[in-house]
Amino acid sequence: MTLRPEYSLGHSAYNEFLFGSLGPDASGTEVTVLSALSRLGIDPWQEAARLAALPRGAAAEALAATILRLPDRTAPASEAAESAARLVSLLPEGAVADIPQTKEARVASLAGTKANRKAETPESGTAAKAARVAIPKAKASPWTWLVWGALALVFYFLIVQLTPTRNLESEGRETQQGS
Repeated sequence: MTLRPEYSLGHSAYNEFLFGSLGPDASGTEVTVLSALSRLGIDPWQEAARLAALPRGAAAEALAATILRLPDRTAPASEAAESAARLVSLLPEGAVADIPQTKEARVASLAGTKANRKAETPESGTAAKAARVAIPKAKASPWTWLVWGALALVFYFLIVQLTPTRNLESEGRETQQGS
C-alpha cells in the first residue's frame, strides 16, 4: 500500500519545523513539534501552515502558548518562548504550495464540502442529486463468482473427506458382525 501524498513527509515544506526538537519530556523521550502537536490533538501540518501565515512574532507567541499546554513538559516557561522563536525561524516564508491530494481525497473533500453546504442551505431534489459525488463501485464479473464458488466447493469436499467419522452406530455393527 502506498502512502497518500497528504501524509508524505518527503515533500512537505514544513518538515524542518515539524521535526524541530522541543527537548525531552518527563520520561526522557525527545519531543518534536510534530509529536507535541499530535499529543494535543492538533493537526501538525495545518498548524504549521497557520503559523507560517502569521508574522514571526505572533507565530512565536502562539507556538509558545501551545508548548506551555503540553502536559508532561519539564522545561520552564522561559525556555518555551526561546524554543518557539527558534522553531518559528524554521518555518518557510511566503506562500507554500499545498500538498497534492489523490483523486480519492479530492472526491472525499468535495463530498464533505457539498454536504456542509447542503446542511446550511436546503436544496431541491434535483439540485441535491446533482451535488452528490458518485463514487464508482467495483463490480465482480461472473467469472470471479464462479471461481470463488468452485473454491468454496473444493474446501467443503476437502473438509468432508478429511474429517474423521464420529458415527458410533457403524462401529457397533461391525464389531457385532465380527463376533
